[in-house]
Amino acid sequence: MAATQPHELPSRAATGLTTMTSLTDEAVPDADPSSTAGLLAERIQAWKHVCGYLEDYIGAVEKLHKEQASQYEKVLKTISKPLREAQHFDANLGGVSGFFENVRANTQALINTNLETEKNIKGSVLPVLDRLHKEIKNKAKELASGAQKGAKEVEKARQTTQKHIELLGQNTAAFEATGGKLDSNQDPYVIGRGVLHRLNKQVLEENNHRNDLISVQANFQTFEAHVISVLQQAMEAFNLFAGGQAERVSALYGDMLSTAQRIPGDFEWKSFNERFVDILVDPRDPPRVVDSITFPNQDHQSTHAVIEGSLERKSRNKLSFGHSTGYYVVTPSRFLHEFKDTDNVRKDPIPELSIYLPDAIVTAPSGDKFSVKGKDRGKSMGSRLAGTSELQFKAHSAADAEKWYYIIRDVAGSAHAVPAASSTPTSPVIASPAGSTKFGELASPVAASPTAPTSPAVALPPALVAAQTATHKEQEAGVTAASDKAVEAGLAKPAAATAMQTQSPA
Repeated sequence: MAATQPHELPSRAATGLTTMTSLTDEAVPDADPSSTAGLLAERIQAWKHVCGYLEDYIGAVEKLHKEQASQYEKVLKTISKPLREAQHFDANLGGVSGFFENVRANTQALINTNLETEKNIKGSVLPVLDRLHKEIKNKAKELASGAQKGAKEVEKARQTTQKHIELLGQNTAAFEATGGKLDSNQDPYVIGRGVLHRLNKQVLEENNHRNDLISVQANFQTFEAHVISVLQQAMEAFNLFAGGQAERVSALYGDMLSTAQRIPGDFEWKSFNERFVDILVDPRDPPRVVDSITFPNQDHQSTHAVIEGSLERKSRNKLSFGHSTGYYVVTPSRFLHEFKDTDNVRKDPIPELSIYLPDAIVTAPSGDKFSVKGKDRGKSMGSRLAGTSELQFKAHSAADAEKWYYIIRDVAGSAHAVPAASSTPTSPVIASPAGSTKFGELASPVAASPTAPTSPAVALPPALVAAQTATHKEQEAGVTAASDKAVEAGLAKPAAATAMQTQSPA
């Protein structure tokens, strides 16, 4: 029989999980997470067919001993076609493909054998291969319930992350188009944190799936060595019974046995690993971490807080006492959000309450306390029932309270700010801290003008006008002294801005 020409193996693009894990800067890689598990499942099928080929062959030999020489043609036909999934086996001599080529050649010489060994083959050789076939099937089920199922979980997590990234893109575009006037659930800052939450879940699924694949790949070499070992044992038993008929028959089966025994346990796996190195997982690749991943609009200006930190807030329930600590954020979208903490991993970071600052009234601080009066714009049932309420805050220090006040006032618009005690000032005006100008760089042009008065003009009684005239010079001297102290504390604005704010409305 003429030797068949080896088929050219198909080349595959680098779309496997190995390539995916090396691209740690992509939030949702394009690679198919099921490619590696699918390749290994296909390899299990190839080994199952190898075992099936040998079972068919020896079973046909058993029948051949019963049906005389003419039946050996059927034996030859069971393995006359090329192996299925031939690309999984090395086409050169010394491997599984070479072994079956040797079997075909020797089977042609066994046409004149007899049935003397039929009973021994049926009772001692075929059961070994049947058990091996069942082991391979169990291995395929184990792979399907483990690695292949994990691939589906990875794909599901990626789809969830991709949808949230697309939502972030839509709302960052809306932020630009509407000048930052958005609902609280459309705030790009909140959606960006939601992306990180889903990305953490995705990376956890990817790393778990990757670890499963590494474990499966490590076990494949040992399992395949066991398969080849059992095949060799089956061929030894087959040679013992079928080769005893005559020296020639023994020589032919001995040749098939030696061909099988010359196959190293890791020969096929090493060759397979070299051919598909772009698809199999490289255990040396590091696992993915969220810190090294980037995604669209991650650094968009609307996703960065104007100011954020922990504050204490008095409960809106009149029967409650004391203050509770929360994490508060003023965003470029002009919302004051309350969160329980800064954790983006354990739960989705949805605000406990959201105050739209342009519609709110902020009261100047008294010591380390200040208040904001507004309506909770959140979508929860509690926010719908709460209505407009005054939130009383307590900062870590008086300086922190003034810093929060000035930034919230700038974000909300200075026309909404009211003094702490009376409309008649008894102390000099303290300029806004320099840090409060951060919102001016991010907010839309509709923000309040720097020259807008901090409170509406109030008509004073004649007696109060006379009293004010007497203390006018003392207040002018106090402005300069207070401004110097504010600058030392890092709270004063530039001199030009201070001068504009101290002017009275016309």
